[in-house]
Amino acid sequence: MAARIASAPRFGVEEEFLLLDAETGLPRDGVMEIAQLRPELPIELEFFHSQIETATPVCERAEDALEAILGFRGAVAETAGALGLVLAGTGLPPIGGDAPGRVVPKPRYLDIHRTMRGMVTRYYSTGTHVHVEVPSRDAGVEVIARIAPWSPALLALTANSPIWLGGDSGYASWRFLSIQQWPSSGYPPRFADAAEYEATVQALVRAGALMDTALVNWSIRLSERYPTVELRTADAQLRGEDAVDFALLLRALVARALRDAASGAPAPGAQRDVLRGAHWLAARNGLGSELVHPAEGAPHPAFDVVDALLAHAEPELEAAGDLARVRAYLARRRKDLGGAQQQRTAWEAGGIRALLELYGAGHAPG
Repeated sequence: MAARIASAPRFGVEEEFLLLDAETGLPRDGVMEIAQLRPELPIELEFFHSQIETATPVCERAEDALEAILGFRGAVAETAGALGLVLAGTGLPPIGGDAPGRVVPKPRYLDIHRTMRGMVTRYYSTGTHVHVEVPSRDAGVEVIARIAPWSPALLALTANSPIWLGGDSGYASWRFLSIQQWPSSGYPPRFADAAEYEATVQALVRAGALMDTALVNWSIRLSERYPTVELRTADAQLRGEDAVDFALLLRALVARALRDAASGAPAPGAQRDVLRGAHWLAARNGLGSELVHPAEGAPHPAFDVVDALLAHAEPELEAAGDLARVRAYLARRRKDLGGAQQQRTAWEAGGIRALLELYGAGHAPG
């Protein structure tokens, strides 16, 4: 593997999971029990007792993230299994999502439940959030604008929530559609600089639409806690390796955006409603048919768009030593068409039992 150049941004991955009953497949509380049994693990409480979250340390190499993610998944999956639970890397529960979840009694979560009301009563959304370091918040705003045309392809690559309420939703990522009801949702508008970004967020808080600045739910945002941009589009992933490989691809896109900005290359124009439509198409189709090609604004075969994405990010991937790994990741997606198709195939073959086996296999070594 080629040596990572010093300018390759550092990154981190936050993974959320659902806890499902190993017999029925329904969401089931268990995060507190797992946390008590495995106090050494970096377990973070999510919104419901049937959800669990973790985060990697700050990473420079793929190996750093893989060690953290695979180790966590393996340990928690084993502990969950002993409790009659399955640790599920899926964006939504395939069955049981109509039942209200039990909110973890953290003051912030209780405030969100009180403020957002029925919108979060059944908020089982679980995603993969990727942080990539940027040199400043102004640079982060520029990055957000420059990777906008590629965001629908990133959504398609990670779509993994096709089954909802016991049936095929017809969408590769029903989760993505379900979170569009938040006061701040979808891809953010183009901002001139960080000051305008901050002013817009503060205006949403002042208007009462957001409880606080940390509740911004755009598909990508400036982190309130870290010097990063945070992409929140991706569903929870079936396999830990896929979460890491996707993070490497995003890191390369951020590095390319920073390089283009430094060289004075013109930023692409992305009209917000047109971009919203491209995301809708990606959430519906996944990798199974067509995506909007950024260069033409028209539908093309999905892997034509993926190939263009790889070509755009290739210099940064090669410089970071990640090109071979990401090429292998995209080759897997070309073969299996992603998590959504894998879930559909399992559901059609054996219903919830086959899905539970698929989720369990996602944490197996290799």
